[in-house]
Amino acid sequence: MSPPAASAPRPLALITGASAGIGAAFARAYAARGHDLALVARRTDRLQALAAELAAAHGIDAFAIPADLAGFEACEGVLAAVASRGRSVEVLVNNAGFSIAQSFVGVPWGRQRDFLMTLVVNACGLAHGVIPGMVERRRGSIVNVGSMAAFAPGVAGHSLYPGAKSLMVSWSQSLAAELKGTGVKVTVTCPGFTLTEFAEVNGTKTVMDAAPRRFFQTAEQVVATTLAANDRGQVVVVPGLHNKIAAAVLHYTPQPLLIAILSRASAKYHLED
Repeated sequence: MSPPAASAPRPLALITGASAGIGAAFARAYAARGHDLALVARRTDRLQALAAELAAAHGIDAFAIPADLAGFEACEGVLAAVASRGRSVEVLVNNAGFSIAQSFVGVPWGRQRDFLMTLVVNACGLAHGVIPGMVERRRGSIVNVGSMAAFAPGVAGHSLYPGAKSLMVSWSQSLAAELKGTGVKVTVTCPGFTLTEFAEVNGTKTVMDAAPRRFFQTAEQVVATTLAANDRGQVVVVPGLHNKIAAAVLHYTPQPLLIAILSRASAKYHLED
């Protein structure tokens, strides 16, 4: 009599920027779905606490991968940490990111480079590393976190942010087209104002706190909308009705007029160099 077959491992979700905000909300949502978790961020204590909490609450395996995605080829170390556990990634959530509220030359180039490495280069590197396995297994999800800024022209301050988020949208669309029929779903979510630590980190918390709360969503609302979109194979999703309306306005407003409006409205989010 042959021995009983080993049970299939739970699918693994690799989530960057998982120590707080939208990343932590993704971790909670995937844990509730029965996924094991590989949590990536710089803050080891937060990652380990969240991993322990979710493992105990959902009976899953959750582990921390402390990493600074601003580093050159940091994606390789993250992928190696997953492989060292004999695991394969079934879900990749590229969420890690930050913004720089000063002008482009108002901060050292190294900081701007760190931004690009975190939001663009290593996000692409992680996807490049996990997609072949997903295609081979005929299943998987890539979830990229964009922003409403992806639909807006650039104005003073946060100089690289709209461009990086625009790239995230276009890149996700390209991946979806290339992976059509493989069983791999690609979604980019473009939230607006969200209740996280994001503004506190970039120095605009005081201004953001003055904004009407009705225009904010919680991280949990953003994640719920995003996962539902990914489940049905939607590539670009804008969470929240008010954000959908704003995205339509951004799309149809003539750009010269839009730049004039946004330049005035965004000036309060542009910090002095």
